[in-house]
Amino acid sequence: MAETETIAVAEVSDGFGASGEADETVSLPVVELLTGRGFVTGKSGSGKSNSASVIAEKLLDNGFGLLIVDIDGEYYGLKEEYEILHAGADEGCDIQVTTDHAEKLATLALEQNVPIILDISSYLDESEAEAVLTAVARRLFAKAKKKKQPFLLLVEEVHEYIPEKGAVGECGKMLIKIGKRGRKHGLGICGISQRPADVKKDFITQCDWLLWHRLTWNNDTTVVGRILDGEYADAVEDLDDGEGFLMTDWSETVRRVQFYRKQTFDAGATPGLDDFERPELKSVSADLVSELEEISEDEQAREDRIRELREQLDQKNSRIAELETELKDARDLSRMADQFVETLVGHLEGQVPGRTEREQMRTDWDERSSTTNGEGVEVSPQTENGSSQSKTENEQEPGEPNTDPKGTTDSESGSQGDEAVTAVSADGEMEGIGGKDETNGATATGAENERVKTETETPESERFSAEAVFESLDSAAELSTADVLQDDPRASSQTTREAVESKLRLDSESVTEEERSVSETSLDDGTSKRKTPDETPSEEASADRDEPLVVRELKADIAAMDTKTRAMLAYYREFGPETALNAHFGAGGDGDRTSAYAHNRTLRTHGLIEHVGRGRYEYRLRELLREEFGTSLGADAVGAYARQIEKTVLDSQ
Repeated sequence: MAETETIAVAEVSDGFGASGEADETVSLPVVELLTGRGFVTGKSGSGKSNSASVIAEKLLDNGFGLLIVDIDGEYYGLKEEYEILHAGADEGCDIQVTTDHAEKLATLALEQNVPIILDISSYLDESEAEAVLTAVARRLFAKAKKKKQPFLLLVEEVHEYIPEKGAVGECGKMLIKIGKRGRKHGLGICGISQRPADVKKDFITQCDWLLWHRLTWNNDTTVVGRILDGEYADAVEDLDDGEGFLMTDWSETVRRVQFYRKQTFDAGATPGLDDFERPELKSVSADLVSELEEISEDEQAREDRIRELREQLDQKNSRIAELETELKDARDLSRMADQFVETLVGHLEGQVPGRTEREQMRTDWDERSSTTNGEGVEVSPQTENGSSQSKTENEQEPGEPNTDPKGTTDSESGSQGDEAVTAVSADGEMEGIGGKDETNGATATGAENERVKTETETPESERFSAEAVFESLDSAAELSTADVLQDDPRASSQTTREAVESKLRLDSESVTEEERSVSETSLDDGTSKRKTPDETPSEEASADRDEPLVVRELKADIAAMDTKTRAMLAYYREFGPETALNAHFGAGGDGDRTSAYAHNRTLRTHGLIEHVGRGRYEYRLRELLREEFGTSLGADAVGAYARQIEKTVLDSQ
């Protein structure tokens, strides 16, 4: 078509802004309409949709292609006179389309010159409608670059896609792209809106032609005043239906025009009291519909497959939920079994709450190391030099002077009346404090024996066997109760005693000459302090010897442990409660379960950690000290001793 070819759409109108003689025909160049950028605006009922329909009818009369984006479902009336494809989402359309049809719709529009109404109003989901429009616009732009064929995209309610305020979505960006770059490819766009104030001004100012119908809102008339003139802003409020101010790039003046009435059924007219009669509409070619239906069938097949896969997924998710429930029930049963086993182990051990393995070992040792001479006197085992320590039934209370049958007290009897103090560590080692015995291996004083007597008396075999059960359960090994009860108490006790006596002999043989020359002086409070004849001990050494027996025993016990065991104890202090495997790994171990529980057993046997449930153990040095001291020391003093022990044997880990 030549660029001078035009279509008649209106007549010149009287009144302000009129240019030319009244009833003079107003024509628009076809190429400018098809490839340019236009904007039609006016309040509801002012005639903007009628003007857009007149332009569409004139283009269709001359065989030009266009695609109308129908927001309100009011353009299907064109089918009364024209064979135009009505695509949308409901049964009132010729074909139901989705984003999968975008390529085919663009092909029909540009390659086969099929006019199309894309009825967005028929979509219930706005996001789906916008997705379809975005896909179609994108395909039109891509094909227009290759075809170079004049084509018009007419978009109703354009302010919904390219708003003045707010974010512009993918669809709006695509329409703006067509407005800026579509002209060179032959693709034009015309936006229609009843609120010019809500349309992005960048779009309005780039338009080649604009038609302003009646507007009354101040915000909208202000836009008219900015683009046309203040006088037009006042006059635009008084325009009749169908009247408008036409502003074009190919005309030097703004003309006041009266658009023709559309010839086809006005589906956008406000309903009246008369009965509504839908006109007979032209149908499109069956071949066109069949091509689109094939796409719909393929899409339906895909949807059916997706639906089938989703059903399978739901079934699998349901099965997973059932398995998770079964797993939870199994874990609950496992925890109940653990609690039952712990109760059984506690029964086998016969422990009194608060007592530790270390205390029970000490009690057991004292009981097995004492004998009765038949006269009511308990005699302790003889030391290497053959001496023994005895205790009468009417032995004095702790803290009172010890009186022999002749009435002499400890101070009167001198060295013959001195009582030696011994302590048994958790692993069976004895440390001598004071006394004349060269091996430092004397038994406990009467006060110490009296305290030990009050503790629970559980055979070592049961304690050790029950502990083995607990450790075996922690390491997931199977060990029956019958296996637990097969241990020989006498053999276990004898083994423990022999180990202690062997340790005492080694300690005795390792004493240096200087240590043998240490003399003991009695203090007023009944304790003893050793010093060499020639020098006074250092303040630190003196403080160590003044420490309570319990503190010195714990220091010795922990110091005697191997490096990894001490490192595990330090780990429990820092990070507990924790599992034995984590503690072993944190102590530099390789995470071997057997090795981890072997080291862990040593700490449990000494009462330095305790099981707190679910395979976790907690550091309990302070609790151990509080149990040892009872109410004789306050919490601050106990804490000080605990820090002293930790500083000596743990802080280096």
